Amino acid sequence: MNNRKMYNTTLDADLIRRIKILAAQLEKRQNDLLEEAIVDLLKKYENEAEG
Repeated sequence: MNNRKMYNTTLDADLIRRIKILAAQLEKRQNDLLEEAIVDLLKKYENEAEG
């Protein structure tokens, strides 16, 4: 993912708190965890559409 662009949104405050905690526990960036989640979500729905 070398071609990066800004993407702004709003999230539930509890989700933000939880992702911050998880990122700290895993010593990862919040952005990396969010990208991982989006990739997993896209795979899930792409697989369902194919099936």
